[in-house]
Amino acid sequence: MHQLQRGQAPGCLKKYKHGTQNWADVTGTEKTSIWSALEAMQGQRCAYCEGSMIESNRHIEHFRQKAAHIYPQGSFLWSNLFGSCNRKESCGTHKDHCGTYSPEVLIKPDIEDPERYLVFSPDGSISPRKNLSAAEQQRAEQTIRIFNLDQPLQQTRHREIAGYIQTAETFAEMAQHFSEDEWMPLLQQEITATAHLPYATAIKHILTRQG
Repeated sequence: MHQLQRGQAPGCLKKYKHGTQNWADVTGTEKTSIWSALEAMQGQRCAYCEGSMIESNRHIEHFRQKAAHIYPQGSFLWSNLFGSCNRKESCGTHKDHCGTYSPEVLIKPDIEDPERYLVFSPDGSISPRKNLSAAEQQRAEQTIRIFNLDQPLQQTRHREIAGYIQTAETFAEMAQHFSEDEWMPLLQQEITATAHLPYATAIKHILTRQG
């Protein structure tokens, strides 16, 4: 999970109103338009786990559930929509089946920087950062739990980031023998080059030895 920059709302959402229509009324063409706006914000990666998404394995996700007894007024609210993978054991699908929780406890990636709260380790695991306040620690833990971002995804993430562990060690060795002006631009180039990849934040944390 990393911070996202939300763009302008798709025009098609303006025609829908809570109480008049429901999400099933949104046409396939309009959902394609919504997906275009979501991809502009997050690429073809899940907003939560950063795994790659294809058309047959994704859904438009309501951050706050649109169920009638929860938050139906958010059904057509652009700020409430993300693109999520369809993994049953994690991300949006898991969130909607993990019981009652306060939505304010979740880290919302288009408003906050998740990297302030969460850190990835070389084994593919995710955990709260050290030295968080008690409230921040709770939010980090609950975000990991509700989206189930650790165990179901650890092995997959590890496979994706394993090749960068040696690269990180190389940069660490360079840091011992060269000035920062010599090796830091190379590290930044590597981070930029991998920023579009699935699990890019985990790769970044490996390269910068944060976990």
